Amino acid sequence: MKQIKVMTIFGTRPEAIKMAPIIHLLQENPTEFKTIVTLTGQHREMLAQVMQAFKLKADYDLKIMQQNQTLSDITTAVLQKLPPILVKEKPDIVLVHGDTTTTFAASLASFYQQITIGHVEAGLRTWNKYSPFPEEMNRQLTDVLADLYFAPTSKSRQNLLQQGINQTKIFVTGNTAIDALKLTVAKDYQHAALKQIKPGQHLILLTMHRRENLGQPMKNVFAAVNQVLQTDSKAEVIYPVHLNPKVRQLAQAAFANNPQVHLVAPLNVVDFHNLCARSYFIMTDSGGVQEEAPALGKPVLVLRDTTERPEGITAGTLRLVGTNQQTVSGAMRELLQRNSKTYQQMATAVNPYGDGQAAQRILQAIKAYFDQQMPRPIDWQG
Repeated sequence: MKQIKVMTIFGTRPEAIKMAPIIHLLQENPTEFKTIVTLTGQHREMLAQVMQAFKLKADYDLKIMQQNQTLSDITTAVLQKLPPILVKEKPDIVLVHGDTTTTFAASLASFYQQITIGHVEAGLRTWNKYSPFPEEMNRQLTDVLADLYFAPTSKSRQNLLQQGINQTKIFVTGNTAIDALKLTVAKDYQHAALKQIKPGQHLILLTMHRRENLGQPMKNVFAAVNQVLQTDSKAEVIYPVHLNPKVRQLAQAAFANNPQVHLVAPLNVVDFHNLCARSYFIMTDSGGVQEEAPALGKPVLVLRDTTERPEGITAGTLRLVGTNQQTVSGAMRELLQRNSKTYQQMATAVNPYGDGQAAQRILQAIKAYFDQQMPRPIDWQG
């Protein structure tokens, strides 16, 4: 079989984390694959951290990020700057990931060049076009354009079948987020933020940044955190604050006078995964964290009203709590309660998102697509 030219395109921190295991595996097999790494630069500082942590090097960087960029700015910049690279390189397949505006715009640009598109983490759905916004429509539109679908779970596969996708094009792989943890979590890890936590304290890791949570929803959650910590001196929070100025302003206003909340700069992926591993439980509106934390045995309170990752809810690793102050504070207290049965059930539930072999299945699926004599990978059964 001739060498397959694979171009990976991504532009944000979460995409880079989940694409890294695929890129590493592609580069470990140079006789079978020619690897081209293309960044859009939708995010800048946080993306650079991940590239450095995973020792990834970009072949192309569109550098589209601008101050106060809109979704339209991102989309049009990718559509203008990516086509010349696609024309020059003529990849056999473009791999995009997940649900960012980079993902949708890169898929559309690739479609215009009639290039095969593989969608990593395909099939996630809330079925509400504005929740999360714009991610739900980004992933649905990408799945309309894609040719190969790397669904992380059987539920994702069912979502794709429900939309009429040919089952022969769908591969259940598990999630590459679980693969990435094998590259990052270390037993002897140290970090300055951990030195701020008193011995024996319950460390709560908080992340919150989504567009739909800006404003009052975020204020509600921050008030819930303060409310719980006022009556629980054994709990402390580390909050890596997103670079979005609106998020930073709200966080600083809410927690300026609370010594139990430690605001830190955004963490690189190695730091973040290791803080996850050392936390008691996690509160987040992030999608990726919902997948990573169960692999580490950490309960997750999801600060959203909907989730495209219902497998974790069903398995019991996640709890959807939204952003109502009393609901959030009640859920926190339930997990912090001494000998909490809820905590034990969530911490010991089976991770439904992967076994660390997703990248291997994706590469085997690509080989099978371009060489019909190659065996199709066996779907992950988690």
